[in-house]
Amino acid sequence: MTGSVWVDLVVGVVAAVVLVWLALVIALVIVRPRGGLLREALRVLPDVLRLLRRLAADKSLPRGVRVRLGLLMVYLAFPIDLIPDFIPVLGYADDAIIVTAVLRSVVRHAGIEAVRAHWPGTPDGFDAVARLTGLRNSR
Repeated sequence: MTGSVWVDLVVGVVAAVVLVWLALVIALVIVRPRGGLLREALRVLPDVLRLLRRLAADKSLPRGVRVRLGLLMVYLAFPIDLIPDFIPVLGYADDAIIVTAVLRSVVRHAGIEAVRAHWPGTPDGFDAVARLTGLRNSR
């Protein structure tokens, strides 16, 4: 390959990565919790992290759910975020949005009772998580 082919290849790969990143940012904006739910998500985040660990360790849950939870915990532990933290509002919100999306998926596949059984926080916190996952009748 000649030098110009390599440059074209690198430019193409960089452009593709930027387009994928933009698509993910747009998807995060679309699926973000509405109203005050984002603030609630940030408020219950410590309990949610304990919940994720407990759910991922539960061998009675489907393997796909546990894999999803494990990947989420790796993402949360990874120092590079999808949206850098210095960007106002969305910088810290990307973690809450992704956690919300994964919890919705867990509830759809494992049921709200699995989440309720492992919830380490208060009933009000669980109600906030139930609203975030789209379930209105959490009690």
